[in-house]
Amino acid sequence: MFTISKEFHFSAAHRLLNLAEDHPCYRLHGHNYIVTIELKSEQVSDNGFVVDFRDLAPLKEYIDGTFDHQYLNDVFGGLATTSEHLAKHFYDWSKQKWSKVSAVRVSETAKTWAEYRP
Repeated sequence: MFTISKEFHFSAAHRLLNLAEDHPCYRLHGHNYIVTIELKSEQVSDNGFVVDFRDLAPLKEYIDGTFDHQYLNDVFGGLATTSEHLAKHFYDWSKQKWSKVSAVRVSETAKTWAEYRP
């Protein structure tokens, strides 16, 4: 099995409104997010790729245009803007474009991440 991954970065603010008011994540705060997409395949293309990294540019455009320097509560409406929900969202969006997507990981800090892998 061949596995590739690529990182995408964005900065955004959010609040986790479903938490108690004294929880630090209830308050408005921001992160420098890292989104990592993973793709797997039993075989590579004639060019030797699972997917050409350049072909992942639409994900960068989507992230930059929709999420970068945004208030995520506005972007997601009523959905809690946790890393878990972000990972699932980016997985679903990416899977529609590339069938070989196997997982998406979202990191809010250098020490934390959430991953969605069906």
